Amino acid sequence: MKYLKTNPSLCKGIKACEKTCSKAFFKVEDPEKSAIRVKQTDSGFEINVCNQCGECIAVCPVLALKRNSQGVVMLDKKLCVGCLMCVGYCPTLSMRTHPEQREPFKCVACGICARACPEQALEIAER
Repeated sequence: MKYLKTNPSLCKGIKACEKTCSKAFFKVEDPEKSAIRVKQTDSGFEINVCNQCGECIAVCPVLALKRNSQGVVMLDKKLCVGCLMCVGYCPTLSMRTHPEQREPFKCVACGICARACPEQALEIAER
């Protein structure tokens, strides 16, 4: 299964990952439209991103969430009714919403953010 592996100890809080993600999927540099979030804590930085656990799949009442051939949890926007049950159920709080979007969004392990990170705090890995 493909997923985005994080190494918060390498993160310097540049947030190039957030900018690149939002620009790739929403065509704007807006951290609120990024599937990855970097937050400063007392001990450094925390990186929050979907770990592809799949817990959200079971709670979707319209079966809009499925795993693709690489094991990545994907949202079918055509099926999604915007109930946001997946957002409320996500154990890592990695399913995102934005007021301009009816459907939630999440990391799809594309690797764009990993390539943008100058500190190499992110990488695409197999589990």
